[in-house]
Parts: sequence; C-alpha cells; structure tokens
Amino acid sequence: MAPSILATCKQTRFHILNDQASQEVDVEGLTIAVSSHMQSAEDSPSTKAKGKSKLKAETRELINDAHLRLKAGVHYGLIGRNGTGKSTLLRAMADKLVPGIPQATRIAILQQTDTESHGGHFESEGREEKERKSVLDYVMSSDRHRNDVIWKMNFLSRSLEIEDPLEPVRRIRRLRHDDIEKQLLLAQKSADMKSGARGLQARKNLEVVESKLQGSKELLEQAKEDIDAEAIKQETQSAMDTLHNLQSQFEAMKLVDIEQQARRILIGLGFNEDALSEPFSTLSGGWRMRCMLASVLIQNPDIMILDEPTNFLDLLGVIWLEGYLKQLRDFSQTTIVLVSHDRDFVNAVCEEIVIIRDQKLTYFKGNLTAYEQDFEEQKLYWGRMKEAQERQIAHMEATVREGIKVGKKTNDDNKLRMAKSRQKKLDNRMGVQVNARGGRFKLNRDLAGWHLSARDEIEVPQDERGVLITLPDPPELRFPGPLISLEGIAFRYSTNTSPVLKGIDLVMHMGDRVGIMGVNGCGKSTLIRLVAGITVPTQGKVSSHPRLKMGYYAQHSIEELQALGQGDSSLTALGLMTKDVAGSLKEGQLRGLLSSLGLQGRIVSDVPILRLSGGQLVNTPNQTDVRATNAWDIGSPSAGKDHLERTTPTCPRRSHHPPRLPYSNSSCIRIIRIQGRNIASFA
Repeated sequence: MAPSILATCKQTRFHILNDQASQEVDVEGLTIAVSSHMQSAEDSPSTKAKGKSKLKAETRELINDAHLRLKAGVHYGLIGRNGTGKSTLLRAMADKLVPGIPQATRIAILQQTDTESHGGHFESEGREEKERKSVLDYVMSSDRHRNDVIWKMNFLSRSLEIEDPLEPVRRIRRLRHDDIEKQLLLAQKSADMKSGARGLQARKNLEVVESKLQGSKELLEQAKEDIDAEAIKQETQSAMDTLHNLQSQFEAMKLVDIEQQARRILIGLGFNEDALSEPFSTLSGGWRMRCMLASVLIQNPDIMILDEPTNFLDLLGVIWLEGYLKQLRDFSQTTIVLVSHDRDFVNAVCEEIVIIRDQKLTYFKGNLTAYEQDFEEQKLYWGRMKEAQERQIAHMEATVREGIKVGKKTNDDNKLRMAKSRQKKLDNRMGVQVNARGGRFKLNRDLAGWHLSARDEIEVPQDERGVLITLPDPPELRFPGPLISLEGIAFRYSTNTSPVLKGIDLVMHMGDRVGIMGVNGCGKSTLIRLVAGITVPTQGKVSSHPRLKMGYYAQHSIEELQALGQGDSSLTALGLMTKDVAGSLKEGQLRGLLSSLGLQGRIVSDVPILRLSGGQLVNTPNQTDVRATNAWDIGSPSAGKDHLERTTPTCPRRSHHPPRLPYSNSSCIRIIRIQGRNIASFA
C-alpha cells in the first residue's frame, strides 16, 4: 500500500474564510508526516528474509511546527538533504493537503519520476487514452480547465444530435450530479477544518449539499415513463444554455494560441518536429519526463512546483529552461518552487532559498551561493562569539571562586555578595547578548513571556554530514590487457531504421574514467549499454578482460526500484542489498555502505523501499553510471567527484550535469563526444 501524507497546522480551524485562488501561502505550525499501513513481516510469506519491514503501521514525521511562507511571483529554491521531506512537502502542497491552501488555487507539479508525476492527468479521461495521443496533443491537453470545458461541450452536443428526446435530459442531469459531488468534497473539507460559529455554518452547508446530492441521485435514477413533457422541455433548454456558456468559454480560450506555445516549449526541451507527432506511449522514460515538464510549463497556474526539472535535460535544454523561467519571473505572477541538484540553475532562477533542516523551514533572501556565503559568515560570527563568551565565563568562574575564598577567609560580606551576584549572572544571564537586529539585548522587549533562561544559548551553525561515496578497489589482474575493447561497432534497433552508432572504436584500460558527451538522441546510453554488455551490437566486436567484473547503474533505476517496492511492500534497502550480494558481504558491511550514502539506522531495515524518496533510491553503489547525479542533493555531486578523482575502477559515465560546472572535467580522465553516429573527438 502506498504511503499517505498527513498534514496539520495551527490555523486549520480558523483561517479559511474564503476559497479564492492565490499565489501566496502563509501557514504557521505546519507538521507533515508520512504514514503507511504495512503488513507485519511475521504475517508475510517471506518471514525469514533479512531486512523485511517489521512495522504494521508507522508514522514518520518529516516537518514539525514549521512556517510555510510563499510570496506571489517569487521563485523559490528548496534545498535539503535527501530524505528530509522535500518531495513530500511539494506533493502535500500540490494535493492541497496543507490546510490554508485554497481549493481554488491552481497548482501544477512535476515530480522526479514518471510514477510520481500526476500533473498532466485529467478527471475527464483515462491515463491509457491520454497516452495514445501524440506528444503535441498530450501537452496541449494539459490544462485541466480547458480539457474539462471541451469534454463537457462534446458530451452535451452529442446528446442534442441524438433523436431520443430524453438523452439531453439524462446528460445535463449527469453533469449536474458530477458538479454536486465535487461540491460535497469541498463542503466536507470545510466542515472538518472549521469550528465554533464558522464550523456550525459549514456543517449546515454540508447538510444542504448532501440533500442536493440525494435529490440529484433520485433524478438520475428516475424512470423514463415518470419524466413529464414539461420537465423534458426545461431540462433540454437548460442543456442548450449550458452548452452555449461552454462554447463562449472555449471561444475565449481559443484566443491564446496554445498549439504554437506547446510547440515552442517542446522544441526548446529538445523535441524535433517529427517527434511531436509520435504517440506519447512510445517515448522512453526520459522523454516522457520532458513531455510532462512541457505540460506543466504550458499551464498558467498560481503555483508551479518543479521537482528536479533538469533531470534528463542536456545542456541546451537546461539553458533554454533557465531562460524560460527567468522570462516567466519578469512577466508573470506565478509563484515557483523548485528542487534541483544543478547549482548554477538554482543560482540563476531562484530569488529566495527555502532550507529544510532539523524538521524546520528557514528562509534566505538571495540565491544559493549567497546563502552558502552567509552560512559561513554566520558560523564564523557565532563561533567567535561563543569562544569569547567561554573565555568570559572561565574568567568569571575564577573570580567567583577567588571571591568566595577570600570572603570566607577574611569574613568580607561584600566579597561574598559580589561572588553571589556574578554566580547569578553565570547561571541565568549568559548566552546571546544581541537581539535579532544585532542591537543590544533587552529582556522585556526581546524575550517576553516565560522561559527557562533569561538568554538563549549561543548556537554555532553546523555543517550537515556529507555523503561519503567509496568504491572498493578491484583485485589485481593476473595478466595485463585492456578491460574493454570495442572494434568497428555498429548498432541499429531494427533493420528498417538507420544505425544509431556506426564505426565505433574504443579501448578502456584499468583506472580509466571516461566521460561521454553529445546531444540528446545521439546514442550515449546505447554506447553505455554496449560497454556493459546489456545490448548486443549489430556489427563489430566487443571484447572484455576475462577477470572483468562489471557494475551498471541505469538512468531508470529509480523506477525499477519503485516497481520492486510495489511488488513487495515489505522489502527494505537492507533486504534488497542482502539479496543482491548473495552472502559476499555481512550485514554490518552493508549497513556501513548504505550509511555512507545517507541511509542510516532504521531507515535501511525498517522503512520499505516504497517509502524512500527519489534521492534516497538513487544512492546506491555504481561503477558504470548513467546520469548518476540525478536526484542527488546539492552536496552529493561534489562527494562523487572527489571519490572518482581518486578511485581505481574503470568508470565510463555519461551525465546531464551541466559541463559549466567542473564536475565532468575533473572526475573524468578522458571525455569523448558522439556526433554523426560516431566518436567525433577525444579530450
């Protein structure tokens, strides 16, 4: 069973007075937890398997008593370590589970994986029907309101074309019934979230809607012979009036050239003209994510949520998206919240940073680089203040001891009173001596109310624990020679298609780190699969060293792990690793390996894979890595770079991490570029 999100806040019962759309969010005391109802491992058929979840039901709190504040038209960058709740917070906002987000607010969301992304789904048509559409039609139909108007128009217009005089009556009643059901959901939510006089009125409104729903249900079930001529006339006229109103709305929508806009966005994201007419169902996972990104960008929402939008984009696509969002910032009031591992992208697009840390949300006005610089300055400032105060405390403690000693020896009451006064200051008035503005601290003004101490303790900001990525050194080869050799390789997917790769010659020796570059669709992933032995070449020869051990990390590994989690809801990260290593590593070694990647403690043994975030799923050891930086948090790519610079295993890799960062250049000894179905150059 998929985990459910529970969200509460202080203002739940009082602050919702209307349901008007808004680009702003201001929710205090926000708490978000993830709950799943799991079957006990003792009841599971695989009772004795290691690493199975032992929890029947568990709630894991990700955010506690935080303040969620978004301003209209501001672009926010959401940062935090993997597993801190970034995607869960975004999902709760998109599903309007957070009390305080009006139901009328239009929110478009793109999430990390295809299985998580539901931003392009419509209530009026099924997923399979949508996926049969062409790429262009899929994106054009992403506007729920527009799609709903078109569907209702077609639904009513077909009834007027049928000779049966009762068909318009049945269809207009069906539309009314669907609308009342939606009103009932909103009325139930309003009644649950209000109390007192407002709650009483909300419950009265709920009773009215329930009564209307019952009457609508009776009309739907009314027998044909019980419908009189006057009712037929009135309902038919109502159907015609509704159709006229829908047509007027659609004509206003046609003033916006949505096809041209969709075409421009898709081409900017890397699609060519021929690909726009291909069915969405034929696209690979990466291209599907691009199409879903286009479906989010083409909408005109109040709040746009982008979770790792640069995944599966090459450098040109990232630059185009960066320019598009900058233009949106200048000419639109849409509020944007995005998560990205691309530091340059966050710096260029975001005006403010939201930090998830220790289950709290903090805000910084500026980009990521400015935040990191300010963080280091705060560490230095508070560190020096703490050191100075520790020296002051040590000096005061020494004077207190000396004063008491001298006072008792000489029977000097003044010395004893002075020592007692200083001891009182040490006990109750040491700590932060400045207020939030940097001025002198005044107790009645700056710390009103009841507190355990008259001063807050000086807390020096601490760096979060970084990810430690280590690959074990391979054993020595018994005899020298190249590890992998590709000679005259050509590959095509079918005899009717042109070759993707042709005339490829590549040799890799022990310790090589090879980076593969090229535009989308040039064959980078195909070449990686040929090297890994996943794909057999159409022509040519692939030779490998007899003692070669290959590790392969695919770009769609997250989706594969999620599929495993859905198949076995009790499977954990430790259980999966135990199964994969087949006894070659002990449980302690596996826990140490997972801990170095940020999966620690009960998370590896008690939390099912289905409940892990995309960033946690991607943190697995790999040697042949395809887009290995996708879904990493901000600090992880540098950890991967540092280790690859000193590692011994041969690592052919490809990445969409933009080359404007020194990641690819410093982690790879050789960089090859694929152009025109062949290796165009070495660097």
